[in-house]
Amino acid sequence: MPVCLQEQTDLTLTNTKGITLGDPVPWFKARNISGGGEDLHVSAGRWILLAFLGSLAESQTQTRLAALVKQAASFSEDHMLIYAVVSTPAHNVEPLLAMSGPVLRFISDYDGAIGTYYGADETPRTVALDPMLRAIADIPCDHPDGHDAILERLLLDLPPVDNSAGVPLTAPALIVPRVFDFPLCELLIGLYEKVGGRDSGFLVDHDGKTATVKIHSQKRRQDMIIALPELRQRIRERIVTRLLPAVELYFSFKATRIDRYTVSCYDSQIGGYFRRHRDNLNAGAEHRRFAVSINLNSNYEGCDLMFPEFGRRTYRAPAGGAIVFSCGALHEVTPITKGTRYACLPFLYSEEEVKLRLANNARLHEGEAPYRADQDLLYPERALACAE
Repeated sequence: MPVCLQEQTDLTLTNTKGITLGDPVPWFKARNISGGGEDLHVSAGRWILLAFLGSLAESQTQTRLAALVKQAASFSEDHMLIYAVVSTPAHNVEPLLAMSGPVLRFISDYDGAIGTYYGADETPRTVALDPMLRAIADIPCDHPDGHDAILERLLLDLPPVDNSAGVPLTAPALIVPRVFDFPLCELLIGLYEKVGGRDSGFLVDHDGKTATVKIHSQKRRQDMIIALPELRQRIRERIVTRLLPAVELYFSFKATRIDRYTVSCYDSQIGGYFRRHRDNLNAGAEHRRFAVSINLNSNYEGCDLMFPEFGRRTYRAPAGGAIVFSCGALHEVTPITKGTRYACLPFLYSEEEVKLRLANNARLHEGEAPYRADQDLLYPERALACAE
């Protein structure tokens, strides 16, 4: 996983000499001028400009800002994102808010930590990142060939994101058909339609604690927990015999634990989707290694997986089949446009992650259920044999 520098004060401890072209850059969080948050890692999957403007009071900064506004108007949000990084608070944020949009966003760096890492503490500059968040250009404002001219040529030469590598990219996702048989799929769908699901949230870290939140602008899905032991055993048997051999063969990972037994529902009647995210970035999820998406039906439209770092291509498993991918991969579930999608969405991990998950109990919000070492066993019969 790339270095994740969530606190700006950590940036200066890692590098004070600027970036190296070709290297992945550390992730950071920053505040935008409207008071919201921006996560660099969520912005992956498109070309990114980090425009370090310095003080907005300087005339040169205003000239660069006008150029950025013009450049932002030439691109779509799927192709380009421009972060205008300001080092001092603006006396009046209204003009900046009026300039802001899907492509151009203003973020604050009032302690100078981000600018120091990128070598912009002394000389304002523009740093360009590719869709995998690797530095491809570092243009100081005092470049002898002219900052604006170089940047203009760079932007004209950037290909569509789907061709960012020069060849088509395919996400490292494994599709395995026929994991669940059709009777099991129908049983799980029927159970959901009888019992129903609850609004599903997602895990977020706040003040050092992980808690489940529900934000419909980010995620809209209903989940039903599968509590019946016999049904859990049936699911587990299918995963062990039909899915895990492929995971071990193609990913060289031997899973021994399964996190979560649910039937999840994306319903076009209320809108279903899950915006860009990664599945292992907080204390409640750091143990997760591989995500599994097993489709229970196929008679719906939209609601496919997308991995933005690898282009706009979408992925879908057949009914009864699974898609398996690293929990560190940025992904999203596109909006469902017709019908209802039902899926079983567990996570896989191994004994190495058990200690981590137990230690992370201390970082869970008091409303979250603590983890026990005897949970989530994929091979409970082995544990019983050892106990005897």
